[in-house]
Amino acid sequence: MKHKKEIRRYFYLLFLIAVSNAGFTQVTKIMGRVVDVETKEPIPFANVFFAGTTIGVTSDFDGNYSLETKTPSDSLVASYVGYLKLSKRIYPNRFQEVNFELQSQNIDLPEVTILAGENPAEIILRKIIENKENNRRKEFDAYQYEVYNKIEIDANNLSERFQNRRILRPFKFIFNYMDTSTVNGKTYLPIFLSESLSDFYFRKEPKAEKEVIKAAQVSGIENESVLQFLGDMFQRYDFYDNYIMIFQKNFISPVAYFGLNSYRYYLVDSTYIGDKWCYKIMFKPRRKQELTFTGHFWVNDTTFAIKSFDMRIVKDANMNFVNDLVLIQEFDLIEGKYWMVTKDQGIGDFNIIDDTKATLGFFGKKTTSYRDFVFNKLRDKKFYSSPTNVIVNEKVYDVGKQYWTEHRHDTLSKDELTIYNMVDTLKKLPAFKTWIDILETVITGYYKMEKFEIGPYASILSFNAIEGARIRLGGRTTAKFDDQLRLEGHLAYGTLDTKIKYGAGLLYLPNKNPRRAVGANYKYDIEQLGSSPNAFREDFLFAALFRRNPANKLSMTSEYSFYYEHEWFNGFTNQINLIQKEIIPVGNYKIELYESNGDVIEKNEITISEIRLDSRFAFNERFVIGDFERISVGTRYPIITLQYGYGIPDLLGGDYEYHRLRINVRQWFNVFNLGWSRYIFEGGKIWGKLPFPFLELHPGSETFIFDEFAFNLMNYSEFVSDEYVSLYYTHHFDGLFLNHIPLFRKLKWREVAYVRGAVGTMSDKNKKFNGLTQPKPPYTLERPYYEAGFGIENIFKVVRIDGIWRLSRLDHQDINKFALFISLYFSF
Repeated sequence: MKHKKEIRRYFYLLFLIAVSNAGFTQVTKIMGRVVDVETKEPIPFANVFFAGTTIGVTSDFDGNYSLETKTPSDSLVASYVGYLKLSKRIYPNRFQEVNFELQSQNIDLPEVTILAGENPAEIILRKIIENKENNRRKEFDAYQYEVYNKIEIDANNLSERFQNRRILRPFKFIFNYMDTSTVNGKTYLPIFLSESLSDFYFRKEPKAEKEVIKAAQVSGIENESVLQFLGDMFQRYDFYDNYIMIFQKNFISPVAYFGLNSYRYYLVDSTYIGDKWCYKIMFKPRRKQELTFTGHFWVNDTTFAIKSFDMRIVKDANMNFVNDLVLIQEFDLIEGKYWMVTKDQGIGDFNIIDDTKATLGFFGKKTTSYRDFVFNKLRDKKFYSSPTNVIVNEKVYDVGKQYWTEHRHDTLSKDELTIYNMVDTLKKLPAFKTWIDILETVITGYYKMEKFEIGPYASILSFNAIEGARIRLGGRTTAKFDDQLRLEGHLAYGTLDTKIKYGAGLLYLPNKNPRRAVGANYKYDIEQLGSSPNAFREDFLFAALFRRNPANKLSMTSEYSFYYEHEWFNGFTNQINLIQKEIIPVGNYKIELYESNGDVIEKNEITISEIRLDSRFAFNERFVIGDFERISVGTRYPIITLQYGYGIPDLLGGDYEYHRLRINVRQWFNVFNLGWSRYIFEGGKIWGKLPFPFLELHPGSETFIFDEFAFNLMNYSEFVSDEYVSLYYTHHFDGLFLNHIPLFRKLKWREVAYVRGAVGTMSDKNKKFNGLTQPKPPYTLERPYYEAGFGIENIFKVVRIDGIWRLSRLDHQDINKFALFISLYFSF
């Protein structure tokens, strides 16, 4: 009964909304195609317009067109030179498909002589390129403007069968609010809406950017970290650049310096836009399955500045999950001399399966407008030197409806207004909460209760050669227990070694942005020495299925760690750590140390106490900040990590004094439109005498799962150094070669290659101390180790298979010189 009352309450709410919005203007949406009535061939560049108005468009290369307006007339007209004009009746305030079949007009033309000459569209393109630097908005000492940004997400492909599914019956009322898109004619249901209003500031020298978000409202979400992705800074691109990056892929801009190599251009129209005479140029790619666009732009005839453009990615682009993507921008001349973007739109159609109406998909719509421009007004240096370059004002969610009415750059449509109310009502339905809980459990790996969550569930049961069957129970507190403090712990038991393992930790966050964190952890548990930070957990349920060798090299560790993390400003963080770690050999694993007098001592445990300072610099890095963790969404710039550690003897049982220094540099970057690359460079040195498990154990792997941060054909603890350098380089070709082979072009498989190598040394005192003067494992790296691989990714969109060759140190026992590896890799 309670459930029915909630639904009934929602219907009352919808009735009130409908009454209150009765005065809002409806939108008329039309799409269709213009063809020849006899041949059925498409007619490109045909004019389609509302009779008696200036509202109209031009059909594309396939004769398709689409229109949306709040002020239609009662008829739509299609015309083209050499054809009879045709008019059709229009029904306002609804979506409709209107196709035109034009009749050829018999006209006797006088004889003309056509002389070869340069394409006028290409002449204009060269002028655009010549004037790029004069027209792009970056050429100022400083500027600022106000930004209004709106993002909407809609579910599409909602068939009648889908709507009638049993699990959706509690939510069936929401399907009354479906609409139809003019992008591709799909019906959709709005499910998410966000709005933000901000002020953006730019300084040229030294370069600084800052955005202050003044107001925001997001349906169903109140996470301030999300706001940085809803403002202007995260989503900008420059049409004048040679490449436009979309989902980390370089698409060739239609006005690139080398645009003529990739596009064909057509001058199709000229007219006044406002008081500016402009030319309309349409463009399409020269070749198939390249990262290009098709569409048109308007360009001013005197400054050769872009006035507007409307383009979409080509249908055969080698991209995943993106069926369609439309980009639209409008430029205006501000103060008579600065061409600035004043409107920006993006519409994407996303689906797991390409170009289908059979499976659930999503539309993403972004609309941004800019106004109140101020140029060359420099502010005080302190203004630009805030810890983060996206500032969220206090109570941005609480500005009120009146504020939005007065400051919103454009009014919301009726559909947009209903989203906030619909989502709020959905959140109150028990059935909706249940499905959200299930989804969170699948994604996070934890089953969430009110103040506590149990998990990770994939580690409850696992198997290895030391413990046999391992049973683990763990959990942690949630933000509802305390939004600044997290407590966590686990217990584990092995049926073979019959030992209980355990761990506990706490994390306290006095500030989330910029991040300040205090933490402490203790664990007494097994650990795989010599694995990478990216490796499977030792107690992952399915790890045993993918091992190349039995998991018999595990060690028992007892470790205390305390740390304080301090983010000074966006991109630069320090962390100071105090660590006490004890390694206890188990199974067949032994630690033998050689004294200076030649005695061999088999150690039952070895202990260090270390204080370490970590420094991390990542310019313009962005994060999604959760209750306690934050997830990096990357940066285009190198990420530099520097670590210095000092081993303190006699502190907390530490046995050794040493100094440790490590530097790591990694970066990904696009290589023109030939794919993208990533490199990881690391170097380190240790001063002092240490047992080899505390030296640099180069990360190996003994599974068939590809690990980007490990040497995949190197065994665990096979190589050790106290001074070393390593380099990893990979290139993802994104189908550069396979796109030209018909079969593989349809499969959209992509090539990837990589090489990784390391070289190192070990001091004589560490060689003698660890008994490494004779060739036996672990080996030193005076002779370098390197491996290389070639793979195919994007198999079924997510599967990657690599063939990897070990190219050196082939004389060792129990190694694989070649192996096939599999992994899951998600990429657009």
